[in-house]
Amino acid sequence: MDLEEILYMDMIQMRKNYMIDTLFFDTDCISAFLWVNEEALFEKIFKNGIVLPKPVFDELKNPCVRKLGRKIEKMRVDGFIKIQSIDVNSEEYKIYYDLTISPSCGKKKIGKGEAAAIALAKTYDGIIASNNLKDISEYVKKYQLKHITTADILCEALEKNYIDENRGNCIWKNMINKRRMLPTYTFTEYLDLMKLQKNKKTF
Repeated sequence: MDLEEILYMDMIQMRKNYMIDTLFFDTDCISAFLWVNEEALFEKIFKNGIVLPKPVFDELKNPCVRKLGRKIEKMRVDGFIKIQSIDVNSEEYKIYYDLTISPSCGKKKIGKGEAAAIALAKTYDGIIASNNLKDISEYVKKYQLKHITTADILCEALEKNYIDENRGNCIWKNMINKRRMLPTYTFTEYLDLMKLQKNKKTF
């Protein structure tokens, strides 16, 4: 399965499950919205709130990114964000340990935020929200995880009429300007890619 097909299938799966399953965000995915002041979209789309693994919360509270830390703290106080730790000797810690400290032979360590989101999504049958396909795609497949990206979230916002395509393009451009990694140069190009994948599935 190529990258385009993975992105399409992830989007379809997300739309089936995001209303009922717990969402575990990694740092890059949530910060893409925080950097461009679009976190309000989260509260519209994910009405049941989201979960930040403790390593992700700690990264966002780093003094080097005080702006993001203030936003995250407000969302936590408001009850929209839940912080979840990974306890030693827990099922999720075993996965986290394997991914960050002692990976299998031939495997490289991945970031603590991504690893924590993977471990929690696997243990609690949730959805991992991450843009880091390079590092996590192998584990999404291995653990049969449901997965969404920043692009999927913007598509959902468009479908629910929280944004129009022009605003989507503006948000997309602002994210790229903040050095967020997105699959295409514009939001419109991504929508065209999704339409192409949808058409392929009809034949």
